Amino acid sequence: MALDHTHDPAAASWVASAAGHPAFPVQNLPLGVFAPAGAPPRIGTAIGDSILDLAALARHLPAWTHPALGLPMLNALVDRTPDQRRELRHAVFALLTDPAHHAAVEPHLHPAADCTLHLPFAVGDYTDFYVGIHHATNIGKLFRPDNPLLPNYKHVPIGYHGRASSVRPSGVPVVRPKGQGKPPEADAPVFGPCVRLDYELELGVWIAQGNAPGDPIPVGTAADHVAGYCLLNDWSARDLQAWEYQPLGPFLAKNFHTTVSPWVITAEAMAPFRVTQPPRPEGDPAPLPYLWDEADQARGALGVELEVLIATPAMRAAGLPPHRLSRGPASNMYWTVAQIVAHHASNGCDLRPGDLLGTGTISAPTPDGYGSLMELSTGGKTPVTLPSGETRSFLEDGDEVILAATARADGFVPIGFGECRATILPAR
Repeated sequence: MALDHTHDPAAASWVASAAGHPAFPVQNLPLGVFAPAGAPPRIGTAIGDSILDLAALARHLPAWTHPALGLPMLNALVDRTPDQRRELRHAVFALLTDPAHHAAVEPHLHPAADCTLHLPFAVGDYTDFYVGIHHATNIGKLFRPDNPLLPNYKHVPIGYHGRASSVRPSGVPVVRPKGQGKPPEADAPVFGPCVRLDYELELGVWIAQGNAPGDPIPVGTAADHVAGYCLLNDWSARDLQAWEYQPLGPFLAKNFHTTVSPWVITAEAMAPFRVTQPPRPEGDPAPLPYLWDEADQARGALGVELEVLIATPAMRAAGLPPHRLSRGPASNMYWTVAQIVAHHASNGCDLRPGDLLGTGTISAPTPDGYGSLMELSTGGKTPVTLPSGETRSFLEDGDEVILAATARADGFVPIGFGECRATILPAR
């Protein structure tokens, strides 16, 4: 994605709250689906502390957007070429920066605090990858101490097919799942509420234009098929997972709830924050040719800082702020986004607009950047102490987990992803 005038750090919007906004300055312009109070969902963009109703301003936007803007989902709007998606961004940017549009546009701004945010897409399919090599190593040590990374990990982007029906927007509570597990001391499996509930810090990748069945997506053009990014929490029932994951991988331990942040940080907005993919450690195998592109290696990683925070019921009652559990860069991904998109389609699998790909948990090599409680507590053996004096090995009912992310680059205005949060409810 190319840089242009919409990334200019000197650009300013006539929307006063956009200036210096930690997430939604005019250089961001994320897309989403929102509903003003008492009104149905529609497509909009976040700007400062407000949301702009794009559907109401369709006459000021490219003609090809008009049918798509009448829908309460983004699927049709992103099913376009990169040039067309850039054209839309330029048009919205002009509406929010040119004072000549102020009078016509301002009536269609809604206070974000008064709006409800919805899932941005009708999610047809959801695939979760496993590209965080530090997380894969840490979890592997807990499940397979003698063989933490299986031989295929460094050759192929590992993934599994998730459950699209249980993808939920930020703010929807997570009901503690029930399932079958086998405690180490038990002679037989038992069924009941999960006792080792965990979060996973991930990025979500939303697909724009897809590919025809049977046609692969070359890694060199895979980025053109990405509409944008979000935060993703792949809630995980570790006790169920340990019992069920062999031989076919995750099932009920993962499919009960996936939380995503509701704003789509577009691929165009992320242009200034593309960074060099870290080199593979000496001795690691080179990717096969279908997964290798020099330009992708040069600019295919993401300059995004990720963090996880927790707020327990006791912390909230005491007026304590959420406590940061970890923070680290998204560049800890072993495979780039282009590589996972290309691999997904390499067998002819057709991707479609609104498909969701999870990166897998992105952990740093040190505990201050671990992306799950399973890692932070060493599988429950070393509980985490919180400012309230409480400890956590795994999540308890009433705990709220908050994921946050900021994209940064020297010489550019940082942009945020918005929060991805949910509170744990008791099992039913």
